[in-house]
Amino acid sequence: MDSKELILQRSNEAKEIFLPNLSADPVIFGFDQNELKVLLLKMNYRKLWFLPGGYVKKEEDLDDAVVRILRERAGVNAVSYLEEFGVFGKKNRSEDYFEDFDETLFHKQRFITIGYYALYNPSKIDLTVDEYSESCEWIYLSQLPDIEMAMDHKEIVEKALVALREKISIKPIGINLLPEKFTLSELQKLYEAILGKELNRGNFYRKIKNLGILKKLDEQRKGGAHKAPDLYSFDEEIYNNALKNGLISW
Repeated sequence: MDSKELILQRSNEAKEIFLPNLSADPVIFGFDQNELKVLLLKMNYRKLWFLPGGYVKKEEDLDDAVVRILRERAGVNAVSYLEEFGVFGKKNRSEDYFEDFDETLFHKQRFITIGYYALYNPSKIDLTVDEYSESCEWIYLSQLPDIEMAMDHKEIVEKALVALREKISIKPIGINLLPEKFTLSELQKLYEAILGKELNRGNFYRKIKNLGILKKLDEQRKGGAHKAPDLYSFDEEIYNNALKNGLISW
């Protein structure tokens, strides 16, 4: 079955299962090689990149729908951090993509979408490809200007990054994006990647250590050309308590 035939077949089924005019588009951020990246699907139809979004069932809570959509479209399970950040409703945002179909197609109706962002360590996700897609990949944010994304999905990613920056001092971002053991340099690189600017090394280390949210481990990161740096982990109880008052103003 080619991609157009599949969409036509699923359209009739969707009318029975899903709410009309409402969708959800989660932006899944990961961190690797000192860069942020986002999980995207490349669709079979028209070969454009999409967020792993989908529709809401008629008897389903919105948050539950997002968890299901992530599992079905990208193989993402056990969502540990997920937050709504915006609503996107420009006219023709979804209709134009399906211009090859007639007006009865479920997917071609006007859809208001709810933007979510999720934070994941990429090494913990066993990516899968759904029936609509030819690939499911992590794409570095620095690569986004060079790829063609469908609808308004590039705008949704950009708005999600703004929301992430606004919440960096009050949400458990580090715990969800870093491995269990990390160096202070790796933690600083994460903050710099999110904020989009360099931070003074001495000031960063002092602020982080003064918070008391880290546990220094009796281990070092091996394999570098220089002295092996110490490894740390988060003290989750202190970290979560600190978040209540805001961690740090950058």
